Amino acid sequence: MEAYCVKCKAKREMKDPKPVKMKNGRSAMKGKCPTCGTGLYRIMSS
Repeated sequence: MEAYCVKCKAKREMKDPKPVKMKNGRSAMKGKCPTCGTGLYRIMSS
């Protein structure tokens, strides 16, 4: 699962991605950047 890292300013492959449910009911994936360790978040389609 790829997501944009704001620190690296590039798309990175998520490390340890986990599915999460947002407050509004939509699903997302949460993980870490393998390069810098920043939290990554990717909103999935409905």
